[in-house]
Formats: sequence, structure tokens, C-alpha cells
Amino acid sequence: MEKLEEILNQGLSAFEAIENPADLDQVKSRFIGKNGALTELLKGLGKLSAEERPAAGARINEVKDKLEQALAARRESLREQQLQAQLAKESLDVTLQGRGAGRGGMHPVTRTLERIEALFHSIGFEIAQGPEIETDFYNFTALNIPDNHPARAMHDTFYVDAQHVLRTHTSPVQVRYMQNNPPPLKIIAPGRVYRCDSDVTHTPMFHQVEGLWVDENVSFAELKGILTDFMQQFFERDNLRTRFRPSFFPFTEPSAEMDIGCVICGGDGCRVCSGTGWLEVLGCGMVHPNVLGHVDIDSEKYIGFAFGLGVERLAMLRYGVNDLRLFFENDLKFLKQFN
Repeated sequence: MEKLEEILNQGLSAFEAIENPADLDQVKSRFIGKNGALTELLKGLGKLSAEERPAAGARINEVKDKLEQALAARRESLREQQLQAQLAKESLDVTLQGRGAGRGGMHPVTRTLERIEALFHSIGFEIAQGPEIETDFYNFTALNIPDNHPARAMHDTFYVDAQHVLRTHTSPVQVRYMQNNPPPLKIIAPGRVYRCDSDVTHTPMFHQVEGLWVDENVSFAELKGILTDFMQQFFERDNLRTRFRPSFFPFTEPSAEMDIGCVICGGDGCRVCSGTGWLEVLGCGMVHPNVLGHVDIDSEKYIGFAFGLGVERLAMLRYGVNDLRLFFENDLKFLKQFN
């Protein structure tokens, strides 16, 4: 019993000296563990007389309670110290000036697509979609493209297997739409297309918008009027010059290519227009009767016109971009110009 005060003082000093919470349990076992100093004293109570035992036991328990309270207090103190150290390490100075979040923007090709769709939708054209992996029938045969046509060659077309290709244009969407919707109909078919080509003005994947109008009294004059008005609205130039040159496409007859006055030099002649003052922008024509026959539309009753334009081509002209590949390289310096 003479050791009680010494044990208490040693325990309090030992607990206060601990800096690591993991070491507290080791020190605890020295004083109040199963083999600790106080436990040994409790075992020796049997040597005392019956009169001395109650007072001695009460005194040992009092010292034990003080040690347990000191242990709990030290444990809480160390936990608080750790918390404060962590908060200090992870602290944020809210008085610092904010760096600001970068703002994204629409991709120029997406902007161009949306503008094209909005202009055609404003004059009654619906938007049609279709699969990007097409059968030989929809991509070629139904569009009056013969078996020996160069467009079917491996060096021009990505073949998935003998009967399926990555679509080379969005015209198959027109065929599918005509199969499921009786005339009259007015649609545009925007989407990705694929061809084996890559240089300053071509990429293996690009975007097209193809249009179709089938009705009983559709004329080439209406085709010219719609496309001329579209180009003037797209480039926001009421005096934009246009011209149509005879051409050939298997799925239209007669066929034409449309040129506009160079929007870069105003028709004076520059590198973009090769000094001619004109820029080719799309192909068009009256729908070939064979195409209507493939979808069971009476070509004696109905007539239609179709056109197809490259979205990247119009985006390059509208935004003054001289290399098509810039649209797909994800260069932030380039893309931030269009925020």
C-alpha cells in the first residue's frame, strides 16, 4: 500500500509523456493491465486483516480510476492534436483570389451542323437518322450505283465484311426513310460518313448533310432556289453569287454541282479558290427513277430532288480554316477560338 502514491505519480507522468496513441496501450498495461502494478496490489489484499481490507481496496480502486481518467484524457488530447495537424496540412486559404473555371464551347463542326439543321428546318425539312454500318444494298444498289462503280472499290470504302460497309454518304438514310414513309416528304439526313482518304482537305471520317424532297410537282428550279437561299442565309450574304454546273451522279438525273462566289476574296481570286473566284460546295440533282423504283414509289406520279454537302467544307469557309485536320486534332488553342 505504500507504493500506491508512487504508482499513481509514475502512471500520470508516463501517460503525459506519450506522443503516439499506439503507445498508450503499452503504458496502460504496466499500471492497470492484467499483470500491472495495481493488479498485483489487488492480489495481495488477502494478506491483510479483515478490518484493513475494505479501506485498502477502496484506495486501490480510487488510484485505478484516476489513472483511467488520465489515460482517457491523454488519448483525447492526442486525437485532437492529430486532427489539428491534419486540418493545418489540408487547410485552404479562402482569401486567395480564385483561379476561375475554364469555359468550354461548342465544336465548330457541331456549330455548323446545328446551323444547317436550323436553316432547313425553318423551311419545313424534317431530320432523319440511320445506321452508320450499312448493307451493300442501301449504300450502293438502292442508289443506282452499278457493281463496277469505283466507289465500291476497297481503296475508297471501309468494308466491315462482304455485305456491310461503313456508310460512304448519308443517302442510305433517304432510302430507308422512303421505304417507311409515303410521299410527299422533305428530309435532311445529317451524320458521320467514312471514306479511305486523308489529307489537308479530306479525313477518313467526316460529316455530311443530304437532303431529299419528293412530291408530285417538284422542279429543278425549286432545287436551285432552295439551295441558293440556303447558302445566302448560311454565309449571311444576300448578294452571294451562285451557279450550277452539269455533272453526273448515279442516283440523280439530271445532276449538277453548285458553286458559290468565293467568300474569302469576294470573287477576286485567291489561293482558296485557286484564282477562279468560285468555290464548289455541293452536288445535287433530280432523283433518278431507278432509286424511286427500289422503294416502290411511282416515278410517273412523283418526282424529287436531292442534294449533299460536306459540313467540314462549309465550316472551313465560314470560319476561315485552311486545314481540315484541325477540326479533329483536339488542339485547345484552336478550339478556344470558338467558345
